[in-house]
Amino acid sequence: MSKYATIKQAAYDANMRLPELGLVLFTFGNASAVDRERGVFAIKPSGMPYTELKPEDMVVLDFDNNVLEGDKRPSSDTKTHALLYKEWKTIGGIVHTHSTYATAWAQAQAAIPIMGTTHADHLTVDIPCAPPMADDKIAGNYEHETGWQIIDHFRELNLDPAEVEMVLVGNHAPFTWGKNAEKAVYNAAVCEEVAKMAYLARQIKPDAPKLKDSLIKKHWERKHGAGAYYGQN
Repeated sequence: MSKYATIKQAAYDANMRLPELGLVLFTFGNASAVDRERGVFAIKPSGMPYTELKPEDMVVLDFDNNVLEGDKRPSSDTKTHALLYKEWKTIGGIVHTHSTYATAWAQAQAAIPIMGTTHADHLTVDIPCAPPMADDKIAGNYEHETGWQIIDHFRELNLDPAEVEMVLVGNHAPFTWGKNAEKAVYNAAVCEEVAKMAYLARQIKPDAPKLKDSLIKKHWERKHGAGAYYGQN
């Protein structure tokens, strides 16, 4: 058995959840899982239909994009995943989709505003949208630069990727992450759902205000604060 079997299975499971949740169409997405002790991650092969995927198809690479196991070409977004893993040591899984509503906000180059309590259950800020990439970077090492596009935007906004586990890439689509690949998938679904809710709210009332601070604080703290009381002990 492969010594990478655990992360290959985790990456496979995460990828297979994406079409189940309606977050990808055809091959429009990818998920990866990391092994921090070995400094490697497993990711979906490029362009393979989900119906054909098997755990053994996952490609294992180090954070410098060297393939360590697998005979298939890794996802075209591999360099973005590798850089995020290399720079952000707290994340254990990454998901990239082109889910409809989140991608629409990205194409509009707009952050997803915190409109309601569903959003505040997961974040206390708008879901950020990194600005479009400069032409010279697009012409260069594009996928690697996409990683820096995300990282630089978080630095500019003084955001912690351990607290804000999702981002839109302007004119592109969302990326999400988490403590493991399963949480990254969960965050991808949350991102899509709050994107849809915010869009519909602004259609009903274009000048609808964002959620007030007291409700943001209440909903975040009841789920994540020191005195959290959401869920079971």
